[in-house]
Amino acid sequence: MNRCYFCQKNKQVDYKDVETLKIFISGQMKIYPRKKTGLCNSHQRKLKTAIKRARVLGLLPFTVN
Repeated sequence: MNRCYFCQKNKQVDYKDVETLKIFISGQMKIYPRKKTGLCNSHQRKLKTAIKRARVLGLLPFTVN
């Protein structure tokens, strides 16, 4: 069984950490599903919220140029 990336590294999900968030976004700027990311349920929800916050603040794009 795969362990969650954030549980394994003992890291927090942060909307300001754009490089980590980019790992979980496809080339079309879609958020990968839980099966593909291997995250636990609570961290997947926190990741989704962090990515949406980063998009609103302009740290991540909504779409590809």
